[in-house]
Amino acid sequence: MSVLENKIPPPIVVLICSLSMWLISLISPLIETDFFVRVILSLAIFTVGSFFCIAGVVSFRKAKTTVNPLKPETASSLVSSGVYRISRNPMYVGLSLFLVSLSTYLSSPLSIIGVVAFIFYMNRFQIEPEERALKEIFGTDFLNYMSQVRRWL
Repeated sequence: MSVLENKIPPPIVVLICSLSMWLISLISPLIETDFFVRVILSLAIFTVGSFFCIAGVVSFRKAKTTVNPLKPETASSLVSSGVYRISRNPMYVGLSLFLVSLSTYLSSPLSIIGVVAFIFYMNRFQIEPEERALKEIFGTDFLNYMSQVRRWL
């Protein structure tokens, strides 16, 4: 299955998972909740996700390294400051929180399958290949960083 490694841009994976979640919500039981509460909770989760995504991009821009997830071998700097002290993959954390936000809005407990699928896909086909490339580029510096900071949170 290495044919899928670093091939589909993460935002496209999010869109596919989002569509799947919406379809699941159409055929599965929903949790009855107040619309206003659902919207506020969804927006709060989405805001936290936005923070992670933006902070990750800003850190990469400051370090003048690539933000292109499809070409990890072009990384010029190992970023370990800012939000990267909390997570090795804050942009992916943010995208997963977008999906959690959608699941909350949909009020469909089964739609969480989309979040799980996203995390599985990202671990296997995006993060693992990225980590191999970063180990090759940065060696023990990246191994030390991996031992200090979690992959997700």
